[in-house]
Amino acid sequence: MAGWVVLVLGSGAREHALVRALAADDAVDAVVAAPGNPGIDTIARCEPLADVTDAAAVLDIATRLDVDLVVIGPEAPLVAGCADVLRGSGFLVFGPSAAAAQLEGSKSFAKEVMAAANVPTARAHVCTTPAEVDDALDDLGSPHVVKDDGLAGGKGVVVTDDIDEARAHAAACLAKPGGRIVVEEYLDGPEASVFCVTDGTTVLALPPAQDFKRVGDGDEGPNTGGMGAYSPLDWAPANLADLVVHRIAQPTIDEMRHRGTPFVGALYVGLALTSRGPRVVEFNARFGDPDGQASLARLRTPLGTLLYAAADGRLDEVGPLRVDPAYAVTVVIASPGYPAAPRTGQPIAGVDAAESADNVYVLHAGTSRDADGLLVSAGGRVVDVVATGHTLAEARDAAYRAVDEIQLQGSHHRTDIALAAARGEVAVG
Repeated sequence: MAGWVVLVLGSGAREHALVRALAADDAVDAVVAAPGNPGIDTIARCEPLADVTDAAAVLDIATRLDVDLVVIGPEAPLVAGCADVLRGSGFLVFGPSAAAAQLEGSKSFAKEVMAAANVPTARAHVCTTPAEVDDALDDLGSPHVVKDDGLAGGKGVVVTDDIDEARAHAAACLAKPGGRIVVEEYLDGPEASVFCVTDGTTVLALPPAQDFKRVGDGDEGPNTGGMGAYSPLDWAPANLADLVVHRIAQPTIDEMRHRGTPFVGALYVGLALTSRGPRVVEFNARFGDPDGQASLARLRTPLGTLLYAAADGRLDEVGPLRVDPAYAVTVVIASPGYPAAPRTGQPIAGVDAAESADNVYVLHAGTSRDADGLLVSAGGRVVDVVATGHTLAEARDAAYRAVDEIQLQGSHHRTDIALAAARGEVAVG
């Protein structure tokens, strides 16, 4: 029997991780990425695609290559309805419809669904005027949590004790067309990421990870798309993944199905593990980056088989996910000036040397080839180094040794990814 041809939409480290895992599945014959990146190009075919939200162009690639499954990586094409167009043309798609992707595309919609499904989350006010913002900030108190209602690439949230900073962020978000924000109660406790794969009915959770959003060591500086991650979380409840499915993901997926907008794809559950139990910080409608890389590094159930079953409505046939007991650490190397004003186009060296160690690989997040074919930086986050080990300390050591091999002038990375956890300094409540 011939294997599947899988098309992965996107060009970042998340898609590189997906392509890598899909290519390792014996049931998959070929993986194609559109547009892909130089790292993906070494292990799969890359197809040109000027705009990942151009559903007609994506459909053309899927049709021309007669693919069996389309996996949509980033959030923008999901919210733009690419999955709807592909499904409407008879393709199996791992990724939610535009209506279901509003769980990520609109934070106020997500709050509405959580309330209907009785999912534990922070108290919140949806605001469209400065006066409403002031009332909400006054009601919920400090620290202030102000979130842009729409997609913001991981940079739409401000958490601050400074009410003027909170008001300024709110004003900037409200100034956009249709501007709307969510002001939330601050949730105490460490955060965790749980990625759930679902076919709209059945839900299976990947091993939890923890993400590091702030740009600097010690969680200093502005929020980013993520500077590193690790898995497993020895300090978290041992049954955290099961708890998230039972209390959060399954009720949410059931509510979406009852609304007539079933959610098929990856549901990211961002949690705060508070003294009162897990509370949802946010939902995303796709695998995360870089926390998704740490979770996927430990998944031993073949990824193609898993995602195909989800897209085909047969996830109940997969059974419990198989997970490697090893520890995984991901460290992001970023361009100078990231996140405010990243400088790109600079040469990158040392990737092969970084990957020469056992249990280490490099995922391309923002790279390209220049006119001479040299690897250069092309984004704020440039590469992710992923390492596994028998202990968290061993995985950290391997990751940072590999990071030291990579040369990118002016680059920066956090030196404390998973450090507190390796020292046993993280606790719930």
